[in-house]
Amino acid sequence: MVALAFGLSAASFFPVIVLGIFWKRANTQGAVAGMLVGLITASTYMWLVLYGDMEPWGGISAAGIGAISMVLNALTVVVVSNMTAPPPERMQHLVEEIRYPRVIDHTIIEDPALSSGG
Repeated sequence: MVALAFGLSAASFFPVIVLGIFWKRANTQGAVAGMLVGLITASTYMWLVLYGDMEPWGGISAAGIGAISMVLNALTVVVVSNMTAPPPERMQHLVEEIRYPRVIDHTIIEDPALSSGG
C-alpha cells in the first residue's frame, strides 16, 4: 500500500512541483493537465493490474507505474504550458526571486528584540 501511495504521489505531484520551481514557463493549465494525466494513468494501471486481471506490461508492477506516469506528467506539463499563455510576469519574477534571492548588501541586520538579551 505504501508503494502504491508513493507511486500515485510521484505520478501526480512531483513533476509539477519541480517544474513549478525550476521552469518559469510552467502555468496553471499545464500543471492541472499534467497532474490529471499522471493520476489517471497511474491509478488506472494500478486498478487494472490489481483487480482487473490485466498482466503487467513489460514487467512493470502496479507499484512501479508511478515512475512512468511521472514522465508522462512532466511531458504533459511542458506541452500544455507551451501551447497556452505564459504565466503573468509577476509570477515569473516570483519564481526567479525564489530561485535566486537578491542580496542587498552583505550586512547582517540584527533583530533588536533578540540582541537585548531577553
